[in-house]
Amino acid sequence: MKKNKAVFLDRDGVINEDFGYVHKIENFYIYDEVFPALKKLQDAGFKLIVITNQSGIGMGYYTEEDFKKVNEYMLKTLKERGINIDKVYYCPHHPEGTVPEYRMKCNCRKPGTEMIEKGVKEFNIDTTKSFLIGDKETDIEAGLKMRLKTALVKTGQGINYYKDTKAHYVAENILDAVENFILKEGKD
Repeated sequence: MKKNKAVFLDRDGVINEDFGYVHKIENFYIYDEVFPALKKLQDAGFKLIVITNQSGIGMGYYTEEDFKKVNEYMLKTLKERGINIDKVYYCPHHPEGTVPEYRMKCNCRKPGTEMIEKGVKEFNIDTTKSFLIGDKETDIEAGLKMRLKTALVKTGQGINYYKDTKAHYVAENILDAVENFILKEGKD
């Protein structure tokens, strides 16, 4: 069976502006560059998989239901532009969470790799032909552990990490990462 290639995408700070614990539709702003960037990836045959730490759930700042509403809005908005996200994996946990059911150390919270592992398994992904785009070093670490090629974007929190990152590429934004790194490196 033919393996697929994928781009694993962090959400807050990569796809949308990160105001800290984004959990309301009225505060969910997708960066303009996201639409052409994801369309180019989709057209190039990449599976699009979102992997997002949502510790605000575990900290009690918002509910899983709040997250799901914002997620549905994001998927609908992208779909209206012809972009299909294949899957969204999220981690609601936090080791010091205030919500008992979510207070734990887990391997799904990045830099843990469980969300990526699930995507690799569910979509039969070839990690040697796949990428990760994140705005935090924990994103990059998770990608490197899974042998993905990684890009750190300076949007979101990336401006704080780019000088010392272990990422393969530092991008101004997601479109830069796609055009100048992924599409050049990821040719079949």
